[in-house]
Amino acid sequence: SRVKFTSLLVRAMAETPTRPRRLVSASAIGFYGDRGDEVLSEPSGPGSGFLSEVCQAWETSALEAEPLGVEVTRIRIGIVLGPEGGALARMLPLYRKGLGGRLGSGRQWWSWIHRDDLVALLAWAATVEAAPPPVMNAVAPDPRPQAEFSRALASALGRGLFLPAPAFAIRAALGGFSEELLTSKRCLPDAALAAGAPILHGRLEEALADLVGARTS
Repeated sequence: SRVKFTSLLVRAMAETPTRPRRLVSASAIGFYGDRGDEVLSEPSGPGSGFLSEVCQAWETSALEAEPLGVEVTRIRIGIVLGPEGGALARMLPLYRKGLGGRLGSGRQWWSWIHRDDLVALLAWAATVEAAPPPVMNAVAPDPRPQAEFSRALASALGRGLFLPAPAFAIRAALGGFSEELLTSKRCLPDAALAAGAPILHGRLEEALADLVGARTS
């Protein structure tokens, strides 16, 4: 659906006499695949597996707009932190009760971004006067191993940690979404920082305090 919709959008651009100046296309850090402790920035090559293949095809569809004279920026989005959805919303009920623990081995790197920073980055990429970088990792400059993330979340809620959740149980409960939580992608936002893009919540503890610290009762 992501690839087909992007292709349809580019086709519509080709058929209109007044084309947009710029296309900001979503992608994901799943592009890099499961890379262990390797530090990943925008020039890093793609990985393997289903999610990586989807992201590669998605970005290729977006790049079809370039021959039309449209600037293309691909935003590779990390784990978006917001209390109403995504990974954080699924984790909060257990962590609020003091029943949270690391997911899988806990050694996998989580590259995250505060939801407000993602919105700001997308808006900046769409409106900045000079052409933004062709690829940007939408992540904070503070990736953490998942076990550290779990400790920081428990601390933000004033709770302790409980038993870890084994990988097989996470896969059974979350299906394909589990791969986002169990694979390791240690990404940095080098291109966004070099271009002066806004990233306000650069440290995990500060981001979690902003999102859930006032909601511990």
